[in-house]
Amino acid sequence: MKLETKLKKIKLLLLDVDGVLTEGRVSYDSDGNEWKTFNVKDGLGIKLAQTNGIEIGIISGRSSAALARRAQELDIHIFFQGQSDKTVAYQQIKQERALKDENIGFIGDDLNDLKIMQSVGVRFAVNDASSEIKTIADFISEHPGGQGAVREVIETILKSQGKWDQIIRGLSGEI
Repeated sequence: MKLETKLKKIKLLLLDVDGVLTEGRVSYDSDGNEWKTFNVKDGLGIKLAQTNGIEIGIISGRSSAALARRAQELDIHIFFQGQSDKTVAYQQIKQERALKDENIGFIGDDLNDLKIMQSVGVRFAVNDASSEIKTIADFISEHPGGQGAVREVIETILKSQGKWDQIIRGLSGEI
């Protein structure tokens, strides 16, 4: 099936975090608090997706208060942290939302994303993903993780669904 056809079916985009929403670095201050840096362009892309019929969810292998805060800021309700096997959360989400694999995309970057990426309908990899992830990806972003890759994927989906031009017209004040 052509990528364009697959993209048109997406209703839910799931995201890994470290290496996708962030550059993949884990930083701690002297008190042991974890710091994460998120890209605001990715955040705007997430909001655009949400307001245009694409739900966004997060499934992360690690747990972080910074991530919980960012998910809350972006109004992301599908939120799973500390998932050693991301497919468990994936199956729960799919069942609760009554979606088929073909309606779900996932953006990943490393080996712990292989299993879930083999389940979803559309597999996205960030530019600096491991070769194993890139090999199975339907789409590889030009941007690396944490530097606009999520926004790029969302724009690609919205354009394929014929929604992007309308979004731009709305943001520029045109009707």
